[in-house]
Amino acid sequence: MDDVTTARQMTALLRQLAPNEGYTASLLDGVRFMRADRHLSRTLVLYEPSIIIVCSGSKQGFLGDAMYRYDAHHYLVLSVPLPLCTETWATPDDPLLAVSVRLDMTELADLVPALDQAGTPAPAPAPPAGIVSTALDGAMADATLRLLQALACPRDATILGPAIAREVCYRALLGEQGGAVRAALAHHGHFSRVARAIRRIHAEFGEPLDVGALASEARMSVPAFHVHFKTVTQTTPIQYIKAIRLHQARLMMIRDDLTAAAASARVGYESPSHFNREFKRFFGRSPRQEARDMKTAFSLLPPTWIDGVPDLK
Repeated sequence: MDDVTTARQMTALLRQLAPNEGYTASLLDGVRFMRADRHLSRTLVLYEPSIIIVCSGSKQGFLGDAMYRYDAHHYLVLSVPLPLCTETWATPDDPLLAVSVRLDMTELADLVPALDQAGTPAPAPAPPAGIVSTALDGAMADATLRLLQALACPRDATILGPAIAREVCYRALLGEQGGAVRAALAHHGHFSRVARAIRRIHAEFGEPLDVGALASEARMSVPAFHVHFKTVTQTTPIQYIKAIRLHQARLMMIRDDLTAAAASARVGYESPSHFNREFKRFFGRSPRQEARDMKTAFSLLPPTWIDGVPDLK
């Protein structure tokens, strides 16, 4: 099957699996679909460790001074949770259609020695990276198409889906930027220690988090922890913790219909007025305005499927 046919089939499936704007859950835990029918100017988002494959439209992510493009020819890999500023290019005739596959870091770390034992040639050495944009090759496109086909059928999603999702992760390790991803998974070095701290922040954002304790757990001095943390995230630990809490509060207001006061308490703020001030400073709008205006873009819809996967040849 040629690349054009594969791309056309992926797009046709996603149009049906993600019929509405926002995020749509799939029949497989850890896989979601993304859709936008209009241009979205720079928007603050929070991505979990994942592979994001765009089949139609295009996006750009901005982290510090770096820009990452993900479109029909490039996919994005994030090995740590990162808040990004993104811009989306889409129209009703050419919507942004993408699939996100969550990375299970434990499972991925197990794949690296398996690849080495199998004698798989390692990609060119690269420094570890929390985020990379890499060219979409034929093997990754084929695996993505088969994943979408499986997720169009409840039976196939249950039986075939997990193995194909694992293959998508495997293909990312073999891709053009696989060296940076493999390095990020290595169980040594400053990156992996910072990554563990980031994962703890992501999991416990509603609890009290002390930078000194995080540095100690990472076996670093506080100054060294700051330096290496900023290398990975382009921000300080305190600013990162604040960003995670504010992003999560926004999602709670949009997806769970919580009030700003309830969401602020859930993410660890003792004072609703303090939360409101920091939220407006971060997002540029009050919690109510932001939740109202971003309702469509960040909604999470229940999964859909196709009765009898259509012949898309």
